[in-house]
Amino acid sequence: MDSQHTQKEINVGVDTGKFQLDFYIRPLGIAFTVPNNESGIKEAMATLKKHRPTRIIVEATGRLEHAFVCACAKANLPFVIANPIHIKGFGKAIGRLAKTDRLDASLIAHYGEAVQPRLSKLRPDVLQQLSDLLSRRRQLLAMQTMEKNRRQIMPKTLANTIKPILTALANQIGKIDQKLQLLIESCEDYKAKNDVIQSMPGIGQVVALSLISNMPELGYISNKEAAALIGVAPMNRESGRYQGQRKIRGGRAQIRTVMYMAMMSAIQCNPVFKATYNKLLAAGKTKKSAIIACVRKMIVILNSMVRDGAMWDPKMG
Repeated sequence: MDSQHTQKEINVGVDTGKFQLDFYIRPLGIAFTVPNNESGIKEAMATLKKHRPTRIIVEATGRLEHAFVCACAKANLPFVIANPIHIKGFGKAIGRLAKTDRLDASLIAHYGEAVQPRLSKLRPDVLQQLSDLLSRRRQLLAMQTMEKNRRQIMPKTLANTIKPILTALANQIGKIDQKLQLLIESCEDYKAKNDVIQSMPGIGQVVALSLISNMPELGYISNKEAAALIGVAPMNRESGRYQGQRKIRGGRAQIRTVMYMAMMSAIQCNPVFKATYNKLLAAGKTKKSAIIACVRKMIVILNSMVRDGAMWDPKMG
């Protein structure tokens, strides 16, 4: 693209923080900061609309930019959710970044101007609907399990009162699965992410959708952070005379649960995890700690795959 055309482009860099959003408008050289809350975002929208940006490049964190991106989508402002790793690579290439330097809004705007990344088609409303449908699916599954358990202990004469309930629950779960699939297919960015995640043997639709809606940070954070986020990073418990075994704590329990279930499947059908699991058992690990270690490996590989847009390759293990 010629330099004259580039000069007409307005690129806005947004440095995303927990409490504030920093903006830099290039080539106008305008910088401003607003609180990362409803009133701050409203103020930012008014300022940005005046300058008619070609693209607003938002540093992705997975969650902190969610409200701002929603506002851009509603206001029909063109936005790009950019991976911080790509911006860092650009920064190093132009000599703007030392290894430890954090991104800033002016660098993000410069990245937008030079690289001209394609606009994001993410629909934040889809993410909320996905989360709600998955939540409802979990409730229906819990009811289904309860009814199945009751069928085991009830007299046979009452079995016919349970069967229609189980049929109705199965129908509702099926309908929710169809809605989930349609939602993913309605959004190009989510579909691409879904395809990458499901390319790993052992990961099915429900696990992929749970990761997309409940762990949107995936691919935007370090492998260590990814393991900590779902609570499978070992934590030391050592203080004074007490020296404890390394335990896992915290994290998002519902993601950890679906990942645990996925691993039960993966150690049967995925040679990489099967080999890792057997090796850990041979080294004296308990079955539970071996599975948790495999889940940690799985989330780290998935994080790298989503970051690079790379399909599963057994060599990754």
